[in-house]
Amino acid sequence: MSQILSFLVKHGGLVLFGVVFVEQLGLPLPALPWILAAGALAANGQISPLPGLAGIVAACLIADSIWFGLGRRGGPRIVRMLCRISLQSDSCVRRTQDLFDRYGMRGVVAAKLLPGLSAVILPLAGMSGVRLRRFLFFDAIGSLLYGGGFLLLGVAFRHQLARLLATLAGLGNCGLAVIAVGAAGYAGFRYFQRRRLLRRLRVARITVDEVRRRQAAGEPLTLLDLRALAELDRDPYVIPGARHVGLDELAHCGHELPRDHDIIVYCSCPNEASSASVTLRLHRQGLMRVRPILGGIEAWHERCYPTERWPATGASALRPAVPPAPERPPAQLSAGSSTFASGAD
Repeated sequence: MSQILSFLVKHGGLVLFGVVFVEQLGLPLPALPWILAAGALAANGQISPLPGLAGIVAACLIADSIWFGLGRRGGPRIVRMLCRISLQSDSCVRRTQDLFDRYGMRGVVAAKLLPGLSAVILPLAGMSGVRLRRFLFFDAIGSLLYGGGFLLLGVAFRHQLARLLATLAGLGNCGLAVIAVGAAGYAGFRYFQRRRLLRRLRVARITVDEVRRRQAAGEPLTLLDLRALAELDRDPYVIPGARHVGLDELAHCGHELPRDHDIIVYCSCPNEASSASVTLRLHRQGLMRVRPILGGIEAWHERCYPTERWPATGASALRPAVPPAPERPPAQLSAGSSTFASGAD
């Protein structure tokens, strides 16, 4: 541990550039402890804070530009990949999408300070068509706030950090082992938590073929589209008869949903995480006949089943629906669908 601190003192800017760059690329190497340690060392006069801050900002700009470019070229595939590999829940991905849709490039600045959001909002910025120069301007502001803020936090808590670092240094290699075990334990807990949520709803899920069969038989169904409004603007086609509803609205108005027949919910998350969380929430409200669609809207598109154009952005599933436009033929669906897949949430 003491050798690591000595290396940080000798090569502060280079070390911070490396750890921040790796973290911003999405690898599970937390940079925050290094930044806090650098702030504490700077407060004691052992390193200069300016090279460290420059290294942090440079690392963020380079790594973020890579994600920005991937988002511009890969679009929904990149966000879908992040949903699948992220240790964060897909609802975190959904919140990131809502943040960018509401605040635009200001959301890029804010996401730097909110754990779990930065990796997803960067491809979204690339997909939005914003110019690289404008993106770099806002990203630089966010990177300065991120690096400078946590360096100052290290300065403020330098005495506590010094005692912690001294304890870890006294443990030697055991200290590194404690850190490694803690990081692995956190990653394992988040993965287990995520898999447990999906496993609880595996039995309740319904396939798109079953939904289509029940529609054709005339069975009463209430279908809820849980996608974000901006996502619905990009791909305004929904399953016939479906109503759009926001997650926040559903939490307050779920009592208005029918209880005498099945409620079918779907989203565009690869793991149906938004549908899963809504199903559990409605179960707690006493609505036990709620079933998420296996595969979400993507599975419906893949089967080339007909869709309707949703005519009223912001309309609620809990208010009278505007009469839908004619169904889009399956052939047109398979050629023109451009569903934006995010995580949930």
